[in-house]
Amino acid sequence: MNVNQFAVYQVKEGAAYRHLRFRSYDELLQNGFRVDVANYQPVYLSQMALGDTAETIVQRFRTKLPRSFKGHIISVSDVIVMNRAGEVSSYFVDKGKLIALADFLRLNSSGTLVSMDTRDYRIEGKPGTWLACDDVIVDGRRFFLMQNEQMKNAAAYAVVDESGKLIVDTAQKFDEDVLRLIREHLHPPQPVHQEQAKQPPMENRQKAFENGEYLRAAEMTEEQNYSFIDGRINNLPPKRQKAGQRPSVLKRLHEKQAAIAARRGKPMPQVGLEQAAERNRK
Repeated sequence: MNVNQFAVYQVKEGAAYRHLRFRSYDELLQNGFRVDVANYQPVYLSQMALGDTAETIVQRFRTKLPRSFKGHIISVSDVIVMNRAGEVSSYFVDKGKLIALADFLRLNSSGTLVSMDTRDYRIEGKPGTWLACDDVIVDGRRFFLMQNEQMKNAAAYAVVDESGKLIVDTAQKFDEDVLRLIREHLHPPQPVHQEQAKQPPMENRQKAFENGEYLRAAEMTEEQNYSFIDGRINNLPPKRQKAGQRPSVLKRLHEKQAAIAARRGKPMPQVGLEQAAERNRK
């Protein structure tokens, strides 16, 4: 489940950060400073619109700020962070251009958008906005307990990972059950493939015994010996006709008459081959 979101970071308030605020990228580098997330605070977080880029976001926010925006109008030294399907990119707002930052979030939740300062967060599939109220590190990964800002304690908490992916839908705190679910997410159980026991090939007579009593009994009356009891009645190869010998027409006629009588439920005509031939000549 991927969430496309963006965040606006601005230099923290206070005299200690005055030398960083509204400074161009070149000015910071010339004075020995670098763009460090430790000097910034998130002032806005929202889902991206279709086709959004860092440039369109800056242009839109310079025209009109949303009501929930907590900072000043977008200006030099701000940073736009975009999370598109789990791929995070950061851009420094400079004079007339944007500068891509390769490692802006490396100190903040392994380069992701969620932190303990997160507010107005939207979890995909869950209503309202959420804020981070607690965190825990499990097997080197950081997870956040999120509270619904509208419902407060009336709604169950949720747990997300560093990228904002929902891990536990219903929680109250990081208890043993929640930690177990987190570990199961990190280390999902591997499916156990049981090798099927290899059965030795069955002999023909063994196959026949599995085909049922009726077929087996029928075969026993037809086959010459039990080595041919294999589920196929009378499986001897057909007799070869002698060279130049034509099949008997009378025999075939008699067989056809017998088949018709059997199909109609009448007794088989007891007519000899010679009598049939004589009647056929007449």
